[in-house]
Amino acid sequence: MRVVVLGQGAMLANLIEGVRDAGFDIVGVFRHERVKNSLFKCFIYDCLKSSAEYTLIKKYKLYEIKCRSANSEQFKKEILKLNADIILVGTWSEKLSKEIIDLPTIATINVHPSLLPKYRGPNPYIQTILNGETQSGVSFHLMSEKFDCGPLLAQAPIEISPFDTSKELKEKTVFQARLLLSELLKKINIGIVQPIPQDESAASYYHNISGDEKMLDFLNMDASQIYNTVRALHPYLPTYITVGKYFFIVNPYNIGILNEYAKAGNIVAKSNKTSSLTIACKDGQCIRFSGLKLYGCSLITKFVIKYLI
Repeated sequence: MRVVVLGQGAMLANLIEGVRDAGFDIVGVFRHERVKNSLFKCFIYDCLKSSAEYTLIKKYKLYEIKCRSANSEQFKKEILKLNADIILVGTWSEKLSKEIIDLPTIATINVHPSLLPKYRGPNPYIQTILNGETQSGVSFHLMSEKFDCGPLLAQAPIEISPFDTSKELKEKTVFQARLLLSELLKKINIGIVQPIPQDESAASYYHNISGDEKMLDFLNMDASQIYNTVRALHPYLPTYITVGKYFFIVNPYNIGILNEYAKAGNIVAKSNKTSSLTIACKDGQCIRFSGLKLYGCSLITKFVIKYLI
């Protein structure tokens, strides 16, 4: 089979590896950087700091498709010229037109980092952790004109540990996508894959976060909400603790919910040695934040904690 891969970041890199693991030909790669950046910016970024996926493209000597949109006439001509059997899409912001979706001889397949139909939308890594889920997953489905709604081809669950941030969840997910893709392509090649319509009664959709979540609100969020928010937003957004006129950046790997209770919003303990604050949340339960950094001047964090709070 002849495969064209669209995507960006770690997902694109793992899709490339998954196709190669299955032993099929990657006849073209279209990086999302070429949609969001000018040709000049792409050239500069590739020269100064090559991404992992660009490094793979060079390493494996893959043909790179250089268009400005996956819906362009130029991209259409590329797919026809390459005689693609499958277009494989992972992490892509554009909504593909039906004309493009129907171009390959077999199918256009999307990979989504959740157990569809749950957690449709742009960033399931964040949303699953925000909602306190203990399981996520990865799904391959036939692409349709509606985001994340096409019939399912393959799925695999992924456990979310209490210590996972979105960073670790993404790392687990893209690696699982590589493994699952390899199996899926082999099955497609011998014709034993049966698409299964998604159960719309079980569907859920989550929009992108607003950004307001990064300011932790101890009076209106309980301890588990605070803990999940810090984990969910890393590494996309830093989270902050506000104490008077001071803002502290939270270390997502140095927080813990304690079996201690106090009035919501109260600072019940502090340590300049560990740059830590222990604060009571809406439900009265306390969370200890260690390794804090003062926003704007981290060098005086310990001084501020010891003398000014």
